[in-house]
Amino acid sequence: MFFKKKDVNGPEEKGLEQTPVAVDENGLEVVDTDAIMAEFDRESNTRHFEGVPRILTRGMLVLFSAYALWLNIFSTLPEQIRRCSFIGIVIFMAFMLFPAKKGMAKRKNYVPWYDWILGVVGSGCFFYFIVNYDVLIAKAGRYAGIDIAIGIIGILILAEVCRRVVGFPILIVVACFIVYAFSAGFSLQRIIAHLFYTQEGVIGTPLGVCSTFIVLFILFGAFLEKTGVGKFFIDIANSIAGGADGGPAKVAVIASALQGMISGSSVANTVGSGSFTIPMMKKTGYKPEFAGAVEAAASTGGQIMPPIMGAAAFLMAEMTAEPYAKIAVCAILPAVLYFTGIFLMITFEARKLGLKGLPKDELPKFGKLMLSRGYLLLPLVVLVYTMSTGSTSSRAACYAILTSIIVSMFRKETRLTPTTFLDAMENGAKNTIGVAVACSVAGMIVGVVTLTGIGLKLASGLLALSGGITIIALFFTMIACIILGMGVPTTANYVIMATITAPIVIELGVPMLAAHMFVFYFGIVADITPPVALAAYAGSAIAKSDPFKTGVTATRLAITAFLIPYIFALNPTMLFIDATPFDVVLIIVSSLVGMYGIASGMEGYMLTRMPVWQRIIAIGAGLCLMIPGIVTDTVGIALIILIYLLQRAGRKAAMA
Repeated sequence: MFFKKKDVNGPEEKGLEQTPVAVDENGLEVVDTDAIMAEFDRESNTRHFEGVPRILTRGMLVLFSAYALWLNIFSTLPEQIRRCSFIGIVIFMAFMLFPAKKGMAKRKNYVPWYDWILGVVGSGCFFYFIVNYDVLIAKAGRYAGIDIAIGIIGILILAEVCRRVVGFPILIVVACFIVYAFSAGFSLQRIIAHLFYTQEGVIGTPLGVCSTFIVLFILFGAFLEKTGVGKFFIDIANSIAGGADGGPAKVAVIASALQGMISGSSVANTVGSGSFTIPMMKKTGYKPEFAGAVEAAASTGGQIMPPIMGAAAFLMAEMTAEPYAKIAVCAILPAVLYFTGIFLMITFEARKLGLKGLPKDELPKFGKLMLSRGYLLLPLVVLVYTMSTGSTSSRAACYAILTSIIVSMFRKETRLTPTTFLDAMENGAKNTIGVAVACSVAGMIVGVVTLTGIGLKLASGLLALSGGITIIALFFTMIACIILGMGVPTTANYVIMATITAPIVIELGVPMLAAHMFVFYFGIVADITPPVALAAYAGSAIAKSDPFKTGVTATRLAITAFLIPYIFALNPTMLFIDATPFDVVLIIVSSLVGMYGIASGMEGYMLTRMPVWQRIIAIGAGLCLMIPGIVTDTVGIALIILIYLLQRAGRKAAMA
């Protein structure tokens, strides 16, 4: 890849002067994805090694992936030892790979002496638990001074790893909770003992899920990526929507939805697929901020896309004690509505601007694609089938990994070689570090909640603040979720929401699964909600647009994500909870028509440009249809028909 110099005589866009620009053979802008990932995704800001250090680092990561597989397939170790060994190794790897500051990553083959010490000591604190396991268990909470000191050191070093790999937002939340524990009268010894030595803190349920289900899912994603499934997703999206009005934007939505459900990162998904789709959208005629926003909104939506939901489905099954299959089914309609809303807004925007799709002869054929590379979807089919038929998440992920290796052998261009096999193992380990650290730190939030009972107090306080009015209480919870979810990876994001805010929604009388879906949705949309809209800012860096405008546009495109949770919280029928077949059909039809009204109103275009009063009516009609009920559906349908007829008459008058 080569880069051309920025035209110093041309207009400069604020904050984007150093964005690298390149042009490919088709005249499309190409971006330095590594630079953008390093800027907006802390997990990509790693040290660079060459020669022998590179071989040693690669070996360390590959061995960790092998250990994770052994831990889940063959190990019979006690749960505390499993989790401590897992996070202990992760801490050491983190200090070897992640520098204290971003700029330090540029120095090759260099790990400062203090990182070696922190890595060894931090890892040693958790292996101290392993070596003294029987003694510590026998103490039953009566820990000595040395035990507490080691717990303090372990937690502080874990916090430093979190700062480097994940960022400050989650640490600030943890600090607030620990301060509350002290203010509630708990001693330092009691707090450290609870957070470090019990399964209610650092080595609690979040880390347990990470060391079993999530690490295998991440490995599965790494192997799947090596088969070329990402390019296959983009080709499939092109074959389906590339020729439609504003085709490249619709391609971005479909490709990002497919890729996002297995990526586990809104930012990584935005940069990965956006490096291709955003230049295409700009070339078609979309404004830069709209192009960046489409990719960011679609990529963020991938995290709520069943059946995998960026690994959150596994966590949700564990934390709600609901079957995985039920969670995947409940998430279908909200996800469909989310992407339908974006799809419709893109369509109306394209028609408003007169944007056409790509030439049909330049697009791949869907049938040929499925015949030639459709087998790449088999690992996903195996994962969903095995999970839905009662297999554990760990076993299902192992089957899926094995299937991805097997199907890669079908064609030469997708075949895994020994090198690409090791690449997948290495990438899987590297991608696990941030998730494991975030889950461990999130476990401390869970620990403080179980120690102090602050969850119920927060619920009571919020209910009092809302005056007992459900919709206001839900609004306050939404704001809390967006704030708490800023800059936090998907899995840790859900852990925080499930621990802090879900009990508040449940207290309002909302069924448990609907409550967890409510807080998960609003935690995820923090990635596109200014001011800390990391996915939107990553999209703006590729599009070379104003970051804040891109974030605002992405929020507008994702308006469905701000509406649907209220609807299924107030009426869980949308999640197919206690719904008859007739209810299901009625909800699907009315919701899709409702999204048509909302999207046209938001874009100000249906068949022709809409005056303000028509936009308001269209949005109101759409909301009526989104709310389950015969009366609201009837009103909504009548109003949308009215607006459609007015639009049709307006178009005829304009053409006359």
